Amino acid sequence: MTAESLLSADLLARIHSRAAGHDRENTFFDDDLAELAAAGYLRLFVPVALGGSGATLETAVALQRRLAAAAPATALAVNMHLVWTAVAARLSAHGDDSLDFVLREAADGEVFGFGISEAGNDLMLFGSTTAAVPESDGGYRFTGRKIFTSMSPAWTRLGTMGLDSTSADAPKIVYAFLDRGDPGVSALDDWDTLGMRASQSRTTVFDGARASADRVVRRFAPGPHADPLVFGIFAAFEILLSSVYTGIADRALELAVEAAHRRTSAKLGRPLAHDPDVRRRIAAAAIALDALGPQLTGLARDVDSDVDHGAFWFARLSALKVRATETAKDVVEASVRVAGGSSYFAGDELGRLYRDVLAGLFQPSSDDSAHGTMATAWLGPVPDGAPG
Repeated sequence: MTAESLLSADLLARIHSRAAGHDRENTFFDDDLAELAAAGYLRLFVPVALGGSGATLETAVALQRRLAAAAPATALAVNMHLVWTAVAARLSAHGDDSLDFVLREAADGEVFGFGISEAGNDLMLFGSTTAAVPESDGGYRFTGRKIFTSMSPAWTRLGTMGLDSTSADAPKIVYAFLDRGDPGVSALDDWDTLGMRASQSRTTVFDGARASADRVVRRFAPGPHADPLVFGIFAAFEILLSSVYTGIADRALELAVEAAHRRTSAKLGRPLAHDPDVRRRIAAAAIALDALGPQLTGLARDVDSDVDHGAFWFARLSALKVRATETAKDVVEASVRVAGGSSYFAGDELGRLYRDVLAGLFQPSSDDSAHGTMATAWLGPVPDGAPG
């Protein structure tokens, strides 16, 4: 089976049929996950030799865009598993076997969560408020809180990071993987949000959670870092995240077109699809959305092909995320305007997409950090002590 065939029309239709119920009841997408796993979707980046599809990032972008159009929260949460497997596959292809266990375990059915975000920590991959305390055998114990941990009910392995401030060469950022069954790991039942409800991205609490030495995969100084792990995480996260929000915009525009043909203007006595203002609104949304596809696939292809963008890599990746989420928000809003007041009722799909798309505002990179990264790429860093 090819990677492109993993999401059949029937599977997407079943996933789509469940999305509204999960949103209404604030429940996790257990059935979606089971069907995606059975189809081999969670092995998307796993090498063929291990039973996976060995997909490229470019292929994954197209698939996640389709999945998000069917069920945004399902696609967003599955992203987190795909990020780790994408990073592991990329490192392995470049001769780094430090995450090969991720590929082997994903092939065996383990589900990986993404335990990176912390409340108030805008350093993201380059700093942490979670304590990472070293042990004599090379393992670490983590104490702290991670927010927005998607797939909280289902992940079995959690990739995370913390700050080692006690070793002789401290401070060091430590990346490691934890097991679900560790007694020092717990998840709060605190996910009751405006949108993306089925993702169940609950707060994860570490209380001395232990990563064994063979699950400690990186240790380096805080701050911006060129380590391939950091680049791999950032590239996969930003590109796959952007594909999800582009998929939301795809579906919103589709619903707007349906509404324009379905609704009739009492003033004009003809379908809204013939109204020049509606036509212009849909055209403007389509023009904005049309620009996202080439950038998404282009950057994914560049990652797959190891194109060297030098100092502009992080700037272009963060710019893609901001452009995708902001464009998606604008497209959904335009679609709501076309559909009219019916989209304001609870249970309407466009109303749900309107709530879901807002989650992009809170996910990295932020608008401010993307502009700062782009400014640094073009102008260089601001010298210490300079006003600004």
